[in-house]
Amino acid sequence: MNETVTMTLDAELLGRARELAGRQGVSLDALVGRCLEQAVAKPSSASAVRELIELFETSGGYSGGRRIGRDEAYTD
Repeated sequence: MNETVTMTLDAELLGRARELAGRQGVSLDALVGRCLEQAVAKPSSASAVRELIELFETSGGYSGGRRIGRDEAYTD
C-alpha cells in the first residue's frame, strides 16, 4: 500500500533531484523511494564483510598481508 507524503525541499535541491531522476529514466517518486530504501536497508553480514575488506584494501594502512614488526611500525 502506497501513501502520499508532502515534503518541503530547497528549490535548487529539488531541481537537481529532478535532473538526476530524468538522467536515470525514473520518476522523482521512484528516485526518492530508492534512496530511502538504501538509507533504511539493513546490510547483510556478507555485504558488511565485503565492505570492510574493500575499506581495508583501499585505505593507506593496508599491508597486503605482509607482517609489520614493532620496530618498523613505531618509527619516527
